[in-house]
Amino acid sequence: MKRVFITGALGQLGRALTELLKNRQEYMLYLTDSYPEADHMVKMLDITDEALVKSEIAAIYPDIIINCAAMTAVDLCETEKEMAYNINALGPKYIAEAAHKLGAKLFHISTDYVYDGQAVTPYTEESKPNPISVYGSTKLAGDNYVMNCCPNATILHTSGLYGAGKNFVNTMLKLADEGKRIRVVADQITTPTSALELARVIIFLMETDSCGKYHASCEGSTGWYGFACKIFELTGRKPIIDAISTSEYPTPAKRPLYSVLDNKKLRALHGYYMKEWEEALKEYLERKVINHEI
Repeated sequence: MKRVFITGALGQLGRALTELLKNRQEYMLYLTDSYPEADHMVKMLDITDEALVKSEIAAIYPDIIINCAAMTAVDLCETEKEMAYNINALGPKYIAEAAHKLGAKLFHISTDYVYDGQAVTPYTEESKPNPISVYGSTKLAGDNYVMNCCPNATILHTSGLYGAGKNFVNTMLKLADEGKRIRVVADQITTPTSALELARVIIFLMETDSCGKYHASCEGSTGWYGFACKIFELTGRKPIIDAISTSEYPTPAKRPLYSVLDNKKLRALHGYYMKEWEEALKEYLERKVINHEI
């Protein structure tokens, strides 16, 4: 039985991984998060505490570590730069050092925001990072620490992640149900990716000799406005929705205007294809209906 140590277990990806792995007899899960709340299955772990991180990981002696923990509040990162660096850069460094010392297989989750959004074709794993926000730069620093400290680690860059909890899909549904007029940016192009699809990729790669950088987002691309329209189409909602430009919706942090990722390495090395973003969204919404969430 392989011991799997997951950080950020109560986040969208952490929950998806837990759902897929909890009944698999070949894995024993050790779940951690900064805010375990009342969940007795999840142990509190502050990944910015170097001594604690290394002692906790050493005590479990995991075969696999999946680092889902991150400070993802993009605008807050602009004002809380030290916190963002500690969580997104130093935390992964400590985890990578512990993984390397124990010989554990490490998966680290990163973001499309490491790119500047100036491309006109999808970014591949060979594309040069050039972040334009504190969030993007701290995540890139974390990527670099991970590869320097644990050369056999696997880093997965994803985009537009949504799953259990607060996310773009649930926000759109809430606004529609409240009868609000909705304004959504149309000129930021990305690929919405379900946490479940990303979790499936990680579990697939756990049984391979993967290492290095991978892109892992659903296939296809759309703007946030197009994403919202598809959400309403699939759920039969018809709110008033306006397409606006980035300049009409200023935010503290700059967003890349184009951050579509090409899963070139997944296809080339493993013949693995993720679902089209519309198909993954449909699955996500159907599961919400089954669970009486909408």
